[in-house]
Amino acid sequence: MEELSVPLTEESVRTLFETAGARVMSRGGRTEHYGSPREFSFEVKAAFENGLVLHVLARQYVYRDPWEAQGRVNDVVDVSLLRDGQYTSLPKGYEWFQSSDEETGVDRDGLERLITIIRSINPKLFILQRMTGDL
Repeated sequence: MEELSVPLTEESVRTLFETAGARVMSRGGRTEHYGSPREFSFEVKAAFENGLVLHVLARQYVYRDPWEAQGRVNDVVDVSLLRDGQYTSLPKGYEWFQSSDEETGVDRDGLERLITIIRSINPKLFILQRMTGDL
């Protein structure tokens, strides 16, 4: 039997960010009501002390059988990185956001690793790599 990933919800993603010390805003999009927005299920933005912001967007729910999980869940999310209000990639040497400002299909374990990396980055690294032409 295939192992199920840990579901991501608006509340669980908020908690991950708050535990990491970020300021967090979130909103749910898709609800049981027919007239609600259908393009995403929830989004969360987290601003870290170093000035980096992660924007998590869960686009579609996955429906599981009742014995697997309660109702609709998200197994993966899309994550964008912002710095100074602009989308950005990370300096060289990181496994995430290389030549891209968005990571798609990130599961809970990946999101936890990403949070650890983002909150620990010294913003001076961006300046240094821009000066050396690496960014």
